[in-house]
Amino acid sequence: MIRVILGEKGTGKTKMLLDSVHAAVESEKGNVVFINNGSQHITDVSHKIRLVDTSEFSVGTYPEFYGLVSGILAQNYDVSYIFVDSITKIASGTDEELEALLEKLNALCEKFEVQMAMTLSMSAADASDKIKAFA
Repeated sequence: MIRVILGEKGTGKTKMLLDSVHAAVESEKGNVVFINNGSQHITDVSHKIRLVDTSEFSVGTYPEFYGLVSGILAQNYDVSYIFVDSITKIASGTDEELEALLEKLNALCEKFEVQMAMTLSMSAADASDKIKAFA
């Protein structure tokens, strides 16, 4: 299952996500993964969390991001939670491609029983119904 944290820039989405990361590392039995574009949160997360810096992997589109997540799950069957900070800073595309990504990721997460939370810099008023369904 995917949960999207919507909000405009500066509304505290990353703080909410990091709070969820810290709660998950304490309660989850499996591995917790934090995906970010850059290393700016390296000191904000526990050493128990697998930090993935997408800038090291040339991820630029939503299909490439889906491939990255698929690879993480293929490599480690014990992942229980994946957190993504600002999907639109990691990958880009149209709103329709974002909707398709969310649907594909949701199906992938359900198949492998993984929870995913991600931030998206967009107001709820500007989000489509498909995006709002994950919020």
